[in-house]
Amino acid sequence: MEHTSTLEKVLRASALTAVVIFFMFPIFWIILMSFQTNETILRVPPSMIFEPTLSNYRGIITGQLETNAATLEINFMRNLWNSVFLSVSSVAVALALGVPAAYAFARHKFRGSEDIAFTLLSFRFAPPLLVLLPLTLYFQQIGLADTYFGLVWVYQLICLPLILWIVRGYFEDISPDIEYAYRIAGHSWFATFRKIALPLAGPGIAAAGLLAFIFAWNNFIFALVLASADKQPVTVGALAFITASGIQYGQIAAGIVLSVAPTLALALYAQRYLVEGLSLGAVKG
Repeated sequence: MEHTSTLEKVLRASALTAVVIFFMFPIFWIILMSFQTNETILRVPPSMIFEPTLSNYRGIITGQLETNAATLEINFMRNLWNSVFLSVSSVAVALALGVPAAYAFARHKFRGSEDIAFTLLSFRFAPPLLVLLPLTLYFQQIGLADTYFGLVWVYQLICLPLILWIVRGYFEDISPDIEYAYRIAGHSWFATFRKIALPLAGPGIAAAGLLAFIFAWNNFIFALVLASADKQPVTVGALAFITASGIQYGQIAAGIVLSVAPTLALALYAQRYLVEGLSLGAVKG
């Protein structure tokens, strides 16, 4: 029996190791590519032995992209800043609008409330290409085309339904008796929401905000169509590495590492809230 238990542990450890290697190897390979030149990356057969170089990161940071034909000007760091600004602003607006709305849908049932909530959620289901043409024409008419405000507004199609539905579930899992007891003491609805509901749902709100930030950060099509190069995020700015002289794989890999770093750092910092938030309400009482 002991031999069987030991064998089972070894098999589980081997399977877990294989899964980790399978999913982590692409990331590891991209990091290696970011320290290689195009010639080293494209050699056949590929090798993990090479002389590392910082030229890819240097070119991205300085804005001077070295190719075989010429030196190109790129604005990747500006694109990185645009991603930070657009994602943070979009999530902040979505939290300011979505959290009170989620609380209202969770605590105040009224005729048509489910229909309204589902309509908001349907915005998340709609393909971006379905709304791009009318949005482009509408933004041109009201002067929001190629503006940060317009992009933050459009990003609400991504962030607001996500936050609304996730946070609503967390509020519904909080016992209303706690809030009733606080209100009986003479406190208002707003005070109950601010001092009771928000702290109890805090981990869930943090998890929803983090997920919305990741979805906003990864968005591509809205910024590609509705913004010019100086306002586009890194997901669109990475197209600058595809030049007439070829695809700059090393710079693309370095750009991926730099663009993934902020979201990875945020996820690692907020992982406690993410785990608590995703597990909140898993067991109903």
